[in-house]
Amino acid sequence: MDSEESQETGEAEGGEEDENDIPDKEEAKDTAEQMPEEEQANGAYTSCDPSHGVIEEFTDVKHESEFSLETNFMEEESEDCNADERKSSTSQVFSEDPFKQHMDKEMEEKEVEKISTLSKSSSQMKWPRLGQLTFSSTLEKHKTLKPDKEVDVKQLHLHKPLEVTWPKVNKQLLSSLNKTSDPCFTPLQRELFCIMNTYRDLFYPERTALTNGEEIRLAYCLHTLNHVLKANAQVLSNNAKRRDQKPGIDNDDYRDQGLTRPKVLMVVPFRECALRIVHIFIRLLEVNNERKIDVSNKKRFKGEFGSNPEEKPPNLKRPEDYEAVFAGNIDDHFRIGVAILQKSMRLYAPFYSSDIIIASPLGMRTIIGAEGEKKRDFDFLSSIEILIIDQADIYLMQNWEHVLHLMKHMNLLPLDSHGVDFSRVRMLNLNNWSKYYRQTLLFSALQDPQINSIFNKHCFNYMGQVAVRNIPQIGSISHVVVQLPHVFRRLEAENLTSVIDTRFQFFVDKVLPEYRDAIMSHTLIYVPSYFDYVRLRNYFKKEELNFVHICEYTKKAGICRARRFFLKGERQFLLLTERFHFYKRYTIKGIRNLIFYELPTYSHFYSEICNMMKATASGMDATWTCTVLYSKYDAQKLAAVVGIDRTAQMLQSKKNVHLFITGENE
Repeated sequence: MDSEESQETGEAEGGEEDENDIPDKEEAKDTAEQMPEEEQANGAYTSCDPSHGVIEEFTDVKHESEFSLETNFMEEESEDCNADERKSSTSQVFSEDPFKQHMDKEMEEKEVEKISTLSKSSSQMKWPRLGQLTFSSTLEKHKTLKPDKEVDVKQLHLHKPLEVTWPKVNKQLLSSLNKTSDPCFTPLQRELFCIMNTYRDLFYPERTALTNGEEIRLAYCLHTLNHVLKANAQVLSNNAKRRDQKPGIDNDDYRDQGLTRPKVLMVVPFRECALRIVHIFIRLLEVNNERKIDVSNKKRFKGEFGSNPEEKPPNLKRPEDYEAVFAGNIDDHFRIGVAILQKSMRLYAPFYSSDIIIASPLGMRTIIGAEGEKKRDFDFLSSIEILIIDQADIYLMQNWEHVLHLMKHMNLLPLDSHGVDFSRVRMLNLNNWSKYYRQTLLFSALQDPQINSIFNKHCFNYMGQVAVRNIPQIGSISHVVVQLPHVFRRLEAENLTSVIDTRFQFFVDKVLPEYRDAIMSHTLIYVPSYFDYVRLRNYFKKEELNFVHICEYTKKAGICRARRFFLKGERQFLLLTERFHFYKRYTIKGIRNLIFYELPTYSHFYSEICNMMKATASGMDATWTCTVLYSKYDAQKLAAVVGIDRTAQMLQSKKNVHLFITGENE
């Protein structure tokens, strides 16, 4: 018996009610409008107290003057910082520093019109580590960007302290890789930072928590801190110049800031991610052991964003990738402002006094609010210069609408002035052109049409975009270790919007009748979309089919009961949602027939679900079946499962495809 079963059995055995007879209050929660409340109420997305940062949200108002950009001056910073700022004022460095080049460019109206109306021209290039890249831009073609084989940290135009601290901070990661000639970057970091440092948008869809997650986090934290320190140094330096300036002289040279102070928004899925980011910031700001930086509210932050190892249930065996994704505090409702000056960091800074905001999509959604709500605020997003969306694939498993809602409120003109000195505001912000200067860094574990849409429809950076577009040569089907015939059944849809209805009708008319016979018992139907799951569940009830169902909102007793009925054959069908599998990874025993109503979002879920058949008693393999529904619009998901060569053949042919996996990989 699985460890999770043993924990649930005691709770479930006491009640013998049919899983189909769960009270109607759960049925009433199926609409999209009610899903966010449902998520919070049932705790499907969080293992922590959802009140963190919501009911009693703490904001540090004590250190306002200490971290104010308006009232501090350059001489309060270190000598290194002074020297760095003096260097940046020379004409040579002015022309080479990517930060200065990007933020000081004065766009013309005709260029803005081009970005808004014309389609992008694109070119392909292959890099040693990133692979196939697509460079796209609306404006005239930029010079070809080639990766550096080795990087001299002094040529990267890093803010002075970072030149010293970065190699030390990254040393531990480098030492874990046996072969690396670069003393500062891994091959992946080097190529990613090469793109980030040009201020182009970047989409990297091969970020996994298990392999390269920390590499990427370190790289974008370096870029973030480099940008913020340079921007603040410029403001502080100009403060000193203005103070020494003769009265009555107006000077446009001091336009050095946006309409609001926040410059970087970092969107991450869990509190643990925010904790790791802040720890990296602290290490990057500490030049040596003698010079520790002052971090306000550090203890509170550790308490609210850290985790207690004792809270984790013992003996739960899960795949390595699951353990990596759900490590630490996985509460998904949070937001925190961070203010940085050279010697100090202020956590829990009010947003309008913050340089960096770290938040989850849900944390952003609850402060942005909806139209008509009295208490809502999104002015702090008006002058964001770098937007980082990390682990975007996880938001598909949470609530993608929160991400879309956030993107719609990025870089809008603020409704209030918030005490800004308009004589210091850059013209690009006054012209409402900040979205054309915003750099977006998007990291995901997979390519998905919804994630691609964010990159293609919500990013307007005049510097252009770079997307990694590698196609999987070998699909996850190669990791199936049971002897199993795989039948891929193609459905024909007129267009993308009709696929949902076409799939349902195809399933009801062509697929389900083949499984109604009692001989086809123990059939698991894997459903990626929650709304498809609700539709199927309602249809099964209407047809009075013998089935049980498990979704991400099913309670423990219901889960255990459904699994037991299915294993014993007391229920012929089991409807299972993808998000349940994502969050729980339970082994479902007793599967003899498997139907993928749609290809899984994560390709490795295909082999994981197929391999669950190993848990079934031996001798049954002769009757095992696996059926997959797909259309021509599923090309990306199909390639991730069967590989690019088979995908090309399957999309050209309109016949059903039969594959047989021998299990030799076991």
